[in-house]
Amino acid sequence: MKFEELSFEEAPKIQGKIPGTNSRKILSQQEKLEGKPVSYPKGSPIAFAQGFGATIKDVDDNIFIDFFGGAGVLALGHCNPYIEKKVIEIQKNITHTLDFPTEIRLEIIEKIQSVLPGDLKNNSKIIFGGPTGSDAVESAIKLSKIITKRHGLIAFEGAYHGMSSGALALTSGKFWKKNYLPLIPEVHFVPYAYSYRCPFKTETAEECAKASANFYEHILEDPHSGVVDPAMTIIEPIQGEGGTIVPHNSFIERITDINNMYEIPIVFDEIQAGFCRTGKFFSSEHSGASPDIVTLSKALGGGYPLSAIAYRKDLDVWSKAAHIGTFRGNVTAMAAGSASIDFMLENNLANYAEELGNHLMMKLEKCERNSAIVGEVRGKGLMIGIEIVANKETKKPSPELCSKIRDEMFQRGVIIEIGGHYNNVLRFLPPLVITRKLAEIGIEICIESIEKIESDIV
Repeated sequence: MKFEELSFEEAPKIQGKIPGTNSRKILSQQEKLEGKPVSYPKGSPIAFAQGFGATIKDVDDNIFIDFFGGAGVLALGHCNPYIEKKVIEIQKNITHTLDFPTEIRLEIIEKIQSVLPGDLKNNSKIIFGGPTGSDAVESAIKLSKIITKRHGLIAFEGAYHGMSSGALALTSGKFWKKNYLPLIPEVHFVPYAYSYRCPFKTETAEECAKASANFYEHILEDPHSGVVDPAMTIIEPIQGEGGTIVPHNSFIERITDINNMYEIPIVFDEIQAGFCRTGKFFSSEHSGASPDIVTLSKALGGGYPLSAIAYRKDLDVWSKAAHIGTFRGNVTAMAAGSASIDFMLENNLANYAEELGNHLMMKLEKCERNSAIVGEVRGKGLMIGIEIVANKETKKPSPELCSKIRDEMFQRGVIIEIGGHYNNVLRFLPPLVITRKLAEIGIEICIESIEKIESDIV
């Protein structure tokens, strides 16, 4: 399929100040009708009218390049006709089945199994639950506790695993849970191999990975580390909300080896970085490590709500109805997910994301060298982050400058989101069907926006 046919070719097209008159009206209505947790329109005030591929049209007929992609949900773009065709076909017959079997249910299970990383490939069981990534994490917690008959959990600094109680307990950001403590007990956080801000003050990414893994092994080995024997360890092979943090490949492999030695189930959270996003079908494949359990959502459903976990067959130790959910039979999402996997394979999407991502990274690395406020550019495939700092020598984070750059890009017709430990990382998760031309335009707008904000400082 020609990706040029999947987006508005005139993007970006901005007519006047954003948000426009119609968007302001709808945004005002939303504020009156919806509760305060609404967040994304606060950073990018826009009312959508139509999405197409890697582009979005608002209600004032402005057209934006979408570098956010529904936080990774829209890996194949808005309204992909390949997916919609299969969705329409299935909806003529059935839409909801709980966990009664259907042909499409078995079809997507077999396809998921065929692309899974490491030892899980064609050697796993799948369980669907509720429609969100948080539910996949809850499933993994529950299964791990059943397997080990232990209750402690280990996660990593910078982690984001969701908003439900267990998933939120495993999420490291104070902002997310400052008003909701206490959550589930005995959750412990250890350093991730975040080499730009390595807590062990190492010089290289490899040294940071080694030091972080050594500390992790220490807290498991030392009876007085204060960490109970865990039921599981959960890790993002590439962190998303934490700031698009890409560890040295040795880190994930070493953490996995340590878990195997201590007989602790290792869970890879592939909810954001999976399904070709990073240039591999799953982000853990950059390291070669193999998980016991993997959590799946976002791109899994092809734009529709769907989550699951996959786990080794010998770990299928729970009983009937041990984990259920009303929408575990969302046949529409399963049809979309099945079509998505076919599309990814037929279009060699992992390689496309890798090649395009490398091309964009070269442009951004040049920007890093020339800029006084770009601390680090990092990423894999089409999962890219730019850490913004007030001073490159001290690495003092600057969420203020980061927000200004995001706003400048928005006014120029590119939608992104920000994240990171200090909310100072520009995060790019464009649909993987974005064309080279649109991607280059978006990156140029990003560079121009950085230069504009940097010039305003003087």
